[in-house]
Amino acid sequence: MLLMDVKALKRWKSQISAHQQQVRTTEPTEQGTLFAVPQSHIDSDAIDPFSLSPSPLSFYRSPVEDPGQSCLYFVIDMMAHLLLYVGETCKSNHRWKGVHDCKGYIENYLDLHYQYDLPTAVNIAFWWDAPVKTRPRQRLELALIKKWKSPFNKENWKYWGQPFG
Repeated sequence: MLLMDVKALKRWKSQISAHQQQVRTTEPTEQGTLFAVPQSHIDSDAIDPFSLSPSPLSFYRSPVEDPGQSCLYFVIDMMAHLLLYVGETCKSNHRWKGVHDCKGYIENYLDLHYQYDLPTAVNIAFWWDAPVKTRPRQRLELALIKKWKSPFNKENWKYWGQPFG
């Protein structure tokens, strides 16, 4: 892990937050078509991760028999208004029980904040209207990753680096 000083950490978070808040407040552009295309509920512009109800990151430790359902999930530092990670799963109650790289990134992120005595409130939020079929759900996940440029998703390391991986 690359260790950032407190000034670099604050700058890193500020740059990402500025991008994400711009995404949040900018109206999506409408692309015209020659033919009428039915609107789908699978629209990345219709999903605002910051408006979803947060759950504690420890949600997966609850003893649950049910494997859960398809969803998109968002790891958010509510204190910094920073979307850290976008993911998808077909088994919401099982995805985080095993190995998940994002858990390590979060741990490193929290440790660095603790070291500098900076406040955090890292939670997870779920969007339950995700497609049940894998491919459409993954396409929607990728569109959201590209839109929000969430720093813990590998697709965005070229923008923000990989300081917590």
